[in-house]
Amino acid sequence: MSRKHSERVIRTLLEDAGITINGSSPWDIAVHDPRLYDRLLQDPHLGLGEAYMEGWWDCEAIDQMIHRVLLARIEQKVKGNISLMLYVLKSKLLNLQGPSRVFDVGRLHYDMGNDLYQAMLDKGMNYTCGYWKDARDLDAAQEAKLELVCRKTGLKPGMTVLDLGCGWGGFAEYAARNYGVSVTGVTVSKQQVSLGMERCKGLPVELRLQDYREVSGTFDVVLSIGIIEHVGYRNYRTYMETADRCLKEGGIAFIHTIGGNESTTSANSWTDKYIFPNGMLPSISQLGRAMEGIFIIEDFHNFGPDYDLTLMEWYKNFENHWPELKKNYDERFYRMWRYYLLTCAGGFRARNQQLWQMVMTRQGTPQPDCRFS
Repeated sequence: MSRKHSERVIRTLLEDAGITINGSSPWDIAVHDPRLYDRLLQDPHLGLGEAYMEGWWDCEAIDQMIHRVLLARIEQKVKGNISLMLYVLKSKLLNLQGPSRVFDVGRLHYDMGNDLYQAMLDKGMNYTCGYWKDARDLDAAQEAKLELVCRKTGLKPGMTVLDLGCGWGGFAEYAARNYGVSVTGVTVSKQQVSLGMERCKGLPVELRLQDYREVSGTFDVVLSIGIIEHVGYRNYRTYMETADRCLKEGGIAFIHTIGGNESTTSANSWTDKYIFPNGMLPSISQLGRAMEGIFIIEDFHNFGPDYDLTLMEWYKNFENHWPELKKNYDERFYRMWRYYLLTCAGGFRARNQQLWQMVMTRQGTPQPDCRFS
């Protein structure tokens, strides 16, 4: 296929989404290297992201551009490339989230630098979706999310909580300080443990560098706020069995996770390579099959559009702090991180991804009062 033909195809596809090459709208794309057109047809996901990182194209409002692309379902029209098929096959043949790979995302993403996350996140260091129902800023939205989790899980003084994928201890600190509970958290990031324990000093909180599958002991509440995206479809059942094994009789299990509209066995190839290695979004049916015979759902809450707001606030913080961050990160990283945050925001805006909270109990447990949304 000639480059001119590739350009015509890409122009037509983008026009269907209301996007003009070298147009004047914020969501239009400015092309700096015509090789972009062939690259997009060869590998849409990886090609678009890498070409942006390399400066082949620019867009003032990537979030608005991606929003339009997803609503127009352009991806469905450019399927079938060999690179994508090989990536999907690899994810089907291998357990990409097995014990030997579980620490990859901690080393490559969460250990990237606490300075980056302290600049980008709220004061509580929460790297998951905020709850914006009554909030006017990021700090309030994140605190509202933490309060919602505490109320849904029925926390009371003296209770014990297991936080699978605890991050920098944002939930652990809030729950221990405001509800008088003891929290054990596990993460695959050394820097999260180090900073998190510093932040939780003097509180009944223990954060460990540990695979969630290796946790022992029993707790009144077993929860996760943002680990399921790293568990993988081969391991959803293992996650549910781990939560069940660690939950006391009559206890409550809780999941906060990004979710996909369809069941898949792979992730976006650019995101997998540059942001969240071995990550994967679950579907409702995948999680439902995984918990069958173990848990029943007491409450299911979707507030996916709130992640759009959260991501745009992270992006503003990142941009505002870039003058000091660029001492430690280069221009290629800046373009990578900008692309990551804004494409994710556009994805949630288009309802391509969701944000779910699920409260679960075992059969026979009295129904808890957990519907506060």
